[in-house]
Amino acid sequence: MFTTLLVLSILLIVLSTLPFIQNQHWVFRVPEFMRLQLLFLQLIVFPVTFFYVHISGWMWALQTAQAALIIFHLYVFIRYTKFWRSQRSKDAEGHKSEKVRIIACNIYQYNTDFQRFIDLIEKEDPDLFLTMESDSAWEEAMRPLEQAYPNYQKVTLDNTYGMHLYTRLKMHRVETHYFVADDLPSIEAELETSDGHRFVFFGVHPPPPSPTEEDNSKERDGDLLCVAKKVRDYDLPVVVAGDFNNVAWARASILFKKTSELIDARIGRGILATFHAKYWFFRVPLDLLFHCKAVFIDELLIYPSIGSDHFPVGCTFHINLHSDEQQEEVKHLEAEEAHDVEELIEEGKQEESDNR
Repeated sequence: MFTTLLVLSILLIVLSTLPFIQNQHWVFRVPEFMRLQLLFLQLIVFPVTFFYVHISGWMWALQTAQAALIIFHLYVFIRYTKFWRSQRSKDAEGHKSEKVRIIACNIYQYNTDFQRFIDLIEKEDPDLFLTMESDSAWEEAMRPLEQAYPNYQKVTLDNTYGMHLYTRLKMHRVETHYFVADDLPSIEAELETSDGHRFVFFGVHPPPPSPTEEDNSKERDGDLLCVAKKVRDYDLPVVVAGDFNNVAWARASILFKKTSELIDARIGRGILATFHAKYWFFRVPLDLLFHCKAVFIDELLIYPSIGSDHFPVGCTFHINLHSDEQQEEVKHLEAEEAHDVEELIEEGKQEESDNR
């Protein structure tokens, strides 16, 4: 028992501290995804160690480190609970737009259960939906939806980075961006609600750092930060959604939030893990949504599985240009962080993938 607890304690401490090292190799970045699981195991191992092991000398040091990391993890996750304040627009109804419902889903390119996703769209009837990893087979399967969603942008790729955007909202312009590589698209669309409120929607899906995909997070970080810089100075309200292949508490996501001056929609609403759909203990929130201060989230939820390794994300929001309630949620870059952002963008553009 002593040896088991010792090994577990050391392993949990190492995995919890690796993300503090600002190296973009997947060895250092993947443990960021695991912080919730690490906290769960720490809350078991920490008290059990006191019960079964005589604590003295260096064992006190291990337990102290473990306790500090538990406190840090609790600090990270408390903001995603209902105890953390979640803003709501209280201004007069006349200032608000009608509600807009969106669905974003990484449908998993090799998932051939097309009808489950189509049934979800027909049932939930969103104003806009975004698919990621959608190839030519998925594009063909979704053609029946085009009658209800006559405005769309199709980026059909067979490299697991295809992307399709469909909407019934008025589309003023739409553009496909390739910020760091010519096979990694993101879609930008300027849309208008039926009551005349314009906003910009950005769909993103950068590659993940992992032992089976990219060796590092350079392309992911560079791509997301390019989006962040682009939307920062927009006069129109902005919503960015998609499979970020990152968690909101990671440094790259924090830099994205500060650079874009957008707000994490999950704050005060829950972790809402979206991946992996088949393995509950390993689930993490990779499909994120950020919005500007003029966008108010009415509902954020995860839909049941549609056969993919990701759960679909649903969001209902309205726009209120006259409210400053969420101003304090907007964070800004420090001078040193701004330098880091430029460096990460340049590294992302220079990186060449061996997996696509």
